Amino acid sequence: MTNPLVLAYTNALRAMEGGAPKNLIRRALLEAEEIDPNLDASEEKLREHVTGSEVNDRLHLDLHLALIKWDNAKVAGNEWTNGTQPNTDERRSLVVKALGLDDATKDVFDKQFPPSGGDNATVIAGPWDPWYTPEVKQQRDFYWRDYLGYLRTQRGWDAEALDNLDTATTHVVERLVDPSREKAGQTKGLVVGYVQSGKTANFTGVIAKAIDAGYRLIIVMTGTTNLLREQTQRRLDMELVGRENILRGAKEDDPSAIDRIDYLDDEDWLAGRFVSHGARPSDIGRPDIHRMTTRNFDYRKLQQGLPALEFEREDKSQPLWHKNNLFTSNARLIIVKKNSSVLKNLVKDLKHTADKLEDIPALIIDDESDQASVNTVDQRKWQELWDENKKKRTAINQHISDLLGMLPRVQYVGYTATPFANVFVDPYDAEDIFPKDYLISLPRPDGYMGAEDFHDLDRTIPDEEKTYANSGEKAHVRLVGKGDEEKELQTALDSFVLAGAIKLYREAHGCKEFRHHTMLVHETMRKSGHKANAQDIQAMWQGAGYLSGGAYKRLQDLFVNDFSPVSAALKPDVPTPSSFEEVARYIGEAARKIAPNANPVLVVNSETAIEQEDLDFDKRPIWRVLVGGNKLARGFTVEGLTVTYYSRGVGHAEALMQMGRWFGFRPGYRDLVRLFVTKKVRDAFEAACRDEEHFRKELRQYADMANGRPTITPEDVQPLVMRHGLRPTAPNKMYNAELVQKRTKTKEPSSGYPRLDNQGALDQNIDACVPLLKAAATSTILRAGTRSFDALIGTVSHELMVDVLRSLTWATPDTFAPDLAWIATLSDEVIDHWDVMLPQRKNRAPVNIRGVGRFAVHGRKVEHDISIRGNSESLHRDAIKEFPGRTAKSGCVILYPIMSNDDLKKNDIADDGYPKRLVMALMLQLPDAAIPDDHRPLVYRVKSPDKPHYAIVDK
Repeated sequence: MTNPLVLAYTNALRAMEGGAPKNLIRRALLEAEEIDPNLDASEEKLREHVTGSEVNDRLHLDLHLALIKWDNAKVAGNEWTNGTQPNTDERRSLVVKALGLDDATKDVFDKQFPPSGGDNATVIAGPWDPWYTPEVKQQRDFYWRDYLGYLRTQRGWDAEALDNLDTATTHVVERLVDPSREKAGQTKGLVVGYVQSGKTANFTGVIAKAIDAGYRLIIVMTGTTNLLREQTQRRLDMELVGRENILRGAKEDDPSAIDRIDYLDDEDWLAGRFVSHGARPSDIGRPDIHRMTTRNFDYRKLQQGLPALEFEREDKSQPLWHKNNLFTSNARLIIVKKNSSVLKNLVKDLKHTADKLEDIPALIIDDESDQASVNTVDQRKWQELWDENKKKRTAINQHISDLLGMLPRVQYVGYTATPFANVFVDPYDAEDIFPKDYLISLPRPDGYMGAEDFHDLDRTIPDEEKTYANSGEKAHVRLVGKGDEEKELQTALDSFVLAGAIKLYREAHGCKEFRHHTMLVHETMRKSGHKANAQDIQAMWQGAGYLSGGAYKRLQDLFVNDFSPVSAALKPDVPTPSSFEEVARYIGEAARKIAPNANPVLVVNSETAIEQEDLDFDKRPIWRVLVGGNKLARGFTVEGLTVTYYSRGVGHAEALMQMGRWFGFRPGYRDLVRLFVTKKVRDAFEAACRDEEHFRKELRQYADMANGRPTITPEDVQPLVMRHGLRPTAPNKMYNAELVQKRTKTKEPSSGYPRLDNQGALDQNIDACVPLLKAAATSTILRAGTRSFDALIGTVSHELMVDVLRSLTWATPDTFAPDLAWIATLSDEVIDHWDVMLPQRKNRAPVNIRGVGRFAVHGRKVEHDISIRGNSESLHRDAIKEFPGRTAKSGCVILYPIMSNDDLKKNDIADDGYPKRLVMALMLQLPDAAIPDDHRPLVYRVKSPDKPHYAIVDK
């Protein structure tokens, strides 16, 4: 039963939802009077409850959510903010005062609910017609509110995670067309997340809000495998559709129901973990969700017959989209894999439905939208793009195009972690999937293990200085391919067993159950190779001695030399054994859970002849070694993944990133995660991760609005992406655009420097930077928060800095040209000098450069094309604002003389002032005044005036 005090205050908060903060105590007292006249709902009792409650207490969570909303509220359009900036103490003080609370309560709130980081999503979008207002959200939130409740109670999401999801999904839904609008319209957008970072939660939230708002046909296209489609179907059924919509009036104890209801033997269904709406939605004036597919039934043809796709209309004289009909009709949900025959049947059935397709507000969610959806047909004559009748399409792309053509009110939302293929779709093709209306990049969520946890992307620590505490790579990555493959695989298998034993130790000491514990072995795409891998691992298991004690010494050494020091360095907030003896008692139990029938392996591919249990994370705990290929990639979540043994190569960055199943959430066992990978694959992954993150950083620079309007739209992104070394099509083609000026505050060419075998260009750049080396004559210590580092600093004039930049040679002529073109136009009124910073290192002998002095040389990894990246470090960037004598007109250049790590290790750098294979890398930051008055960050010049800038033309 709900605490009456909690009920009084949550009802009071609900009355203010979507609006300005108002007197909370007065409203809560009125609610309390109706609940129990004797209830003490005073402000003192509120403080006591908040101080003594857990973070997932309903009132604690609702208060936190409400404060986050008010803290984050934009000034524009919210007069109650009185001009106070979001997430400041001034804003919080105003909110507390409006709520009628005193200083003592504010102190409690500040401690329990500190201001959050705000909205961190990056939105690149064109203009749209606002319709999804706070009032609409509040009035129509049935499925959204139940979904939030599910995430709070069943998955333990905290207030900040719930608010981030609410904000991110609103970014999408508000850019759809109002489903009750008389004029039909389509939008197309793309949501970019991280691999295994919660994109499904985002599109589930979008679907919930869309159904609440009036969208009545929902088509979810998953990847190309049954595994992913079934996983997605079950998740949406469990978290959104709910028990009442699945049962549709049937009784669970009816023997005939088992043929129609696919979860009666599901552990989560039996345990009450499927969301419940309290009643059948249509009985309380809300839309039911009719499932056109089930967990075991992909779309082939309608099981219920074509009438199942015919929508209810209370007012037969009005179309479905009319408000008289829209909010009394039920929604249809179709979840399909991207298979040509499946989509062909769907298109066919829609064509034959009695409803007018032009009247149906529809939503297509395309998960993994860069897989199969993109048209990859080689258009031999690009001029044919201007004649849509001649456009050739791949099968899946054709079916998607047909759906877009058939449904004038459909909204298309693509989801992916690797967006490059999508932004290269032809924007001029009205029936293709180019995200013409918006591109949203989601922030990295809290608790996520991603690229920076496995690769030291923002840290250039010499190998000899790396520790488990300062290097994610040293903590989690173990290089293989050095010789003894059998021994390397044995170590990986030992790590899996040991990690399982540590999980059992943690369970015994108060942690939640680790329902799944998996190891992924991925060495080949071939099914015959999977079978051979499985046999090798099974044979290795038989001789490993996990039950006989033969593995004791190996596991003890692994614990002492690897797992124990890593856990000690990472300091996980969970019980951790202090000695091997404490964990040794759980090894036998772990081994029996992994191989209950003496075989630890599950082969996961399309082979049907293998007799084994199914890989079903939903129905049973899985403690297994998984051997497979593509079926374990592309969106499929490998639950409990702790150890990965990955040795195969992948051709291009998107495929490589999608194979990174080791990214994701690892609650309670982050410190146990291990990646066994070859150096070549590790370096390829790191390069792909750097490209992706660089792209995200660039998008963030262009996401600001100017006078309520976007500074760039998704169409502008295409020519920009080309600057990352990616090409839209054949070498003799390019976009009809030339980037003339790149007017951004931060400049970091990163990978645009000459190759290491181009010594002439490298020498020219060293000579060009001599004025900067001479200027940096002062030795000092710079600080960034609690951290500090040695540096050489100085200043140069703006004119001299422009001369230096003009003298540099780049990998390609256009690498830095648009940046330099903008910098050169800036006057002394904007930037009158440049601060020069050369970070130094204590552990490495400085190098003589051109006789000017001795300077620290920083190590970097070499790319496969003999180029080197010059990425700056966050510590040094953060110190810019603390630079001595910095003014509003100061620019700053951080200069890094860099060499490959291998060259530095040789310790034979020439001391004559002319070191070989030395790259002069830089990062530039301009003052705020450099942001142009028109807020246009990119200026293009078209090559063919008769075509738009994003068109494909002859080079």
